[in-house]
Amino acid sequence: MSDHFKTIYASHAAQYDAMVSREDYQGNLLPALQQIRPLKDLHVVEMGAGTGRLTRLLAPVVASIAAYDASAHMLETARASLTALGLANWQVAEGDNRALPAPDASADLCIAGWSFGHFCGWYPDSWRAEIGTALAEMQRILKPGGTAIILETLGTGRETPAPPAEHLAAYYRWLEGEHGFASTWIRTDYRFQSVQEADDLTRFFFGDELADRIVREQLTILPECTGIWWRTY
Repeated sequence: MSDHFKTIYASHAAQYDAMVSREDYQGNLLPALQQIRPLKDLHVVEMGAGTGRLTRLLAPVVASIAAYDASAHMLETARASLTALGLANWQVAEGDNRALPAPDASADLCIAGWSFGHFCGWYPDSWRAEIGTALAEMQRILKPGGTAIILETLGTGRETPAPPAEHLAAYYRWLEGEHGFASTWIRTDYRFQSVQEADDLTRFFFGDELADRIVREQLTILPECTGIWWRTY
């Protein structure tokens, strides 16, 4: 699946954005983030922004947001969708999570959504070092007293949270045990327009097993549990 995700991020931005735009139809994510740190007047740096799903959510309520991703292809979609919002408080730029072109102590909030976990698949023997470098970037970018937030999956197709793989479970334990992150979880269920759309979009990203279940059970609502980890630096 590691090469599968790399291919998606390099060349399938539109299909990916269509899928993630169906998630959190209940609108649970923004209130959960507001409970951790009120967003009004914050200067935000986003890591692994992809097609700008989180960027679009945050831009209307924060002072400014600078969104970075390693994929220029994904950022093309992000830029177009953000332009359509008619706001002027955002910027997007290419940048690896481990070395961002963002100034020191420039953000009140640094957020990474569904991004760091890929290091576990891409670097199975050294993910701690890779994610550790990304965490150090978060700390460098944050002002004193700034907040770091990490979002990751706790199970697609599940109504209760459980890491979908042991390497992710190890990563989540490491965030809490070694790096002092607190955690909670919310439901961010997907709502698709039809079973056919649910089949097409989930098969593209998650693979045949989940998509076959969707067709078998005729699902247009797909449960999703999302973990939220945060700490103050």
